[in-house]
Amino acid sequence: MGKTSAAVKNRYAAKAYDRINLIVKKGEKDKLKAHAEKQGETLNGFINRAITNQVQADSENGE
Repeated sequence: MGKTSAAVKNRYAAKAYDRINLIVKKGEKDKLKAHAEKQGETLNGFINRAITNQVQADSENGE
């Protein structure tokens, strides 16, 4: 079995996921990444969890 090509992975990602570009100040990405790693997460996983938690909290507060 051969390796999956980048093109195949990219096609799957485009079909299965939406993309959000996030811009932060210089140096913030490294701080966020270090924090995520301390939590045992990827940066993407940490950001997704933070967003999900905030949406849930806002919903519980009637927003």
